Amino acid sequence: MPVTTAVCMTLGGRNTHTKRSAASGLLQGKHHPDCHTCTTAEQPSHLLLHICVDPGRDIRMQTFANIFLGFFIFESVRAAPITDTVVYDSEFYDIPLGELPHPFVYDENKQSDQLETEIGTALPSVIQESYSSAPLTEEPEEEASTPKLIDGSSAQGSGVLGPQTQDGLPTCLLCTCIGTTVYCDDHELDAVPPLPKKTMYFYSRYNRIRKINRNDFANLNKLKRIDLTANFISEIHEDAFRRLPQLEELVLRDNRIRQLPELPSTLTFIDVSKNRLGRNGIRNEAFKDLHELQHLYITDNNLDHIPLPLPESLQALHLQNNNIQEMHEDTFCKMKDFSYVRRALEDIRLDGNPINLSRTPYAYMCLPRLPVGNLI
Repeated sequence: MPVTTAVCMTLGGRNTHTKRSAASGLLQGKHHPDCHTCTTAEQPSHLLLHICVDPGRDIRMQTFANIFLGFFIFESVRAAPITDTVVYDSEFYDIPLGELPHPFVYDENKQSDQLETEIGTALPSVIQESYSSAPLTEEPEEEASTPKLIDGSSAQGSGVLGPQTQDGLPTCLLCTCIGTTVYCDDHELDAVPPLPKKTMYFYSRYNRIRKINRNDFANLNKLKRIDLTANFISEIHEDAFRRLPQLEELVLRDNRIRQLPELPSTLTFIDVSKNRLGRNGIRNEAFKDLHELQHLYITDNNLDHIPLPLPESLQALHLQNNNIQEMHEDTFCKMKDFSYVRRALEDIRLDGNPINLSRTPYAYMCLPRLPVGNLI
């Protein structure tokens, strides 16, 4: 009995039958009622292909039908038009590129200087900005505001960072200048650096300065305070400080000074403690004309006397740890005027001296307070 395989195609709901038998070959275009159990493949052209194999037929014919179906599907897929799917990947917008009102068209023949392009993601028209191709004019940059430094003009050089030092560096680069104050502490300096003219306060502590020259502070007419604590100063020129018209505070403690120079009458504070003045380090009447002097500290200098006379303005006199052995009754008071009272001088320190204060009781009658020192 011949084996028959039916290939059924459905067009418009009608079964069109193509039957192939082993003996008679291929028959086309007939309706076949046996097409009831079929395998269907839907193609893009809406062609339904049915491969029908009657139950009980030879298994080899079923294999042939499957091969024919696979070949037909492959040819149909290859012949179908290919449609590219555009995927618009954006985190913020869901508008497909095809639906944009004005799609971007690139004209490669357009001159570059006339071409206006928009680069980036398509944005809603509300926030789009148009940029002009005109060249930007460069505005001058404003200088950042910095703390005002002293001008540093002097005979030895000028500039924002002050005059040049002997090492070739501006003073305000080697030291620290803030306003009218110059700090040169602990810089291992062996000489006073040239200072800007507007300097009012100068600190050069813990250095190696050995000598104060005549012109170290020349032309510094605004200088009010000099602090040279803890150097190796052993020599000071006689006119080093005398020509400073506004000098008020002079601190020379912890040095090796053997002789005080002439001092300006504007001084209100003097500290020359821990030096080597001894018997002859302070000239006679050295403080007589300092009518504004309020504090005088001369501790640890091996002095053997109290330097007289002392100005009436004096409020504190520190002479502790010296070698003072005696004191006269008119050292602080006026013995011929018992009504005289020295109200300003309230702080006298004589402790650490080999002197018995109880031996001169009338020497303190004009003072508001007794000196500090040995009473036995």
